[in-house]
Amino acid sequence: VQLQASGGGLVQPGGSLRLSCAASGFRVYSYSMYWIRQAPGKSLEWVSEINTVGTAYYTDDVKGRFTISRDNPKNTLYLQMNSLKSEDTAVYYCVKDNGVGAAYDYWGQGTLVTVSS
Repeated sequence: VQLQASGGGLVQPGGSLRLSCAASGFRVYSYSMYWIRQAPGKSLEWVSEINTVGTAYYTDDVKGRFTISRDNPKNTLYLQMNSLKSEDTAVYYCVKDNGVGAAYDYWGQGTLVTVSS
């Protein structure tokens, strides 16, 4: 199993980025998948989840601004981030569920998002 995250970078407040997470060794639609972030000096924070039937969940801080999705043929997870704020600055990880419920078993390497003017 491998998860390869990409798409991070420097963006101004109010801007947009789309993170991608290419998966191998399993099918992204067969497991719940998550985006989790870690801001500088802070603990890990759950951001979003998409479950096997495609239902999406978000932490309150990003509702209405972020959209999680997946492309089954490409076996890729996405996080579209709009109206970015400085407090969204963090390393973003894509994470796979272990299949037995709300436990993480594989993590991508993380991609850094910096929101700054």
